Amino acid sequence: MESERKSQKYLFGLNSVIFVLGMVSLLTDLSSQMIVPILPLYLTSVLHVQVGTMGIIEGIAESTASLLKFFSGWISDQFGKRKWLMVGGYGLSNLIKPFFALTSTWGQVLFIRFADRIGKGIRTSPRDAILADTTTKEERGKAFGFRRSMDTLGAALGPLVTYLILTLWNGNYEDVFWLSAIPGLIATLLLIIFLKEKRNPPDTIMKTKSIPKISFKGLNSRFVWFTFITVLFTIGNFSDAFLILRAKEVGMAAEYIPLTYFAYNMITSILSTPFGIISDRIGRRPVLISGYVLFALIYLGFGLVHNVSGIWILFFIYGLYYATTEGIQKAYVADMVPQGQRGTAMGTFNALTGIAVLPASVMAGFLWQSFGAFTAFGVSSVLAIISALLMFILRI
Repeated sequence: MESERKSQKYLFGLNSVIFVLGMVSLLTDLSSQMIVPILPLYLTSVLHVQVGTMGIIEGIAESTASLLKFFSGWISDQFGKRKWLMVGGYGLSNLIKPFFALTSTWGQVLFIRFADRIGKGIRTSPRDAILADTTTKEERGKAFGFRRSMDTLGAALGPLVTYLILTLWNGNYEDVFWLSAIPGLIATLLLIIFLKEKRNPPDTIMKTKSIPKISFKGLNSRFVWFTFITVLFTIGNFSDAFLILRAKEVGMAAEYIPLTYFAYNMITSILSTPFGIISDRIGRRPVLISGYVLFALIYLGFGLVHNVSGIWILFFIYGLYYATTEGIQKAYVADMVPQGQRGTAMGTFNALTGIAVLPASVMAGFLWQSFGAFTAFGVSSVLAIISALLMFILRI
């Protein structure tokens, strides 16, 4: 690994693979987050979809497609090549999203969301594995943190672009959907042209003729317990679409909601790399526990808030939660498993946590529609505290 590391090209202190993946993530999330802050509003105000139905759409799209995260990780381990799986996944997501502009029923929206999430399912595990393969343990938190920073920088710029289209350009939702194709296409071309992948050494490639199953066979107990805890946490971490609806319910004007997304994503972008470096120095576990506790307090706040200024404050703090968890969880998984199993391990982790999004969003929609927003957010807060306690007690 050390000799290979010396032969790699570096840009701004990062090897070229990490830098290119960061730029691709930035542009892809810019495209996605142009749409995400307005999609719940489009569903509820234009297509007149109920909150419970929206929860089903989000849950099915996220969890079903997450199964592909496992298979794509396994395939990338089998062949030792990950780039073209990533190209297919990024290409599908970036090309399908603009067609929201042509939808007139919630079923059509579900189909496009499902196809978009299939693309994410195909690309995520190979991408995480290639990040792990091209870094050492001592710099892995920084690398995952950088990719997350670029991801969320794009996620911050997307809502800002949406705000400009809706206000300064007097645009509508359909204009936003079509224009989102531009950064998505650039991201896919950047990946094709500039990502240079090296084939893994033959002795690190895991070969098997059997069709994979989601299981923990051959993976150590720390990884198993960490995955279990993260799944429990994810059941309470429902779609951000509900945060948007909460902001609207409290009284925030629709055109300002993309700016709340801009705010929290900027915080995440700024802080993800520093928290990744902190996790390299003090360990992933204390940073993750802090993130889970912070999430519990934020969701409790969303359940209790009754004014627009409170919504702004909560979205700012929400960015801090993301910085302490998203990239660091992946780096922690990479620490726990050897190189030849990372694609499969990342796939198992991503698939199981992704499947948990279905009960999370369905549960949130049911609780909100039946008992109100406070109950939905309160249950999520309790699950996050339980997850933090398990991490602390079991010393995973």
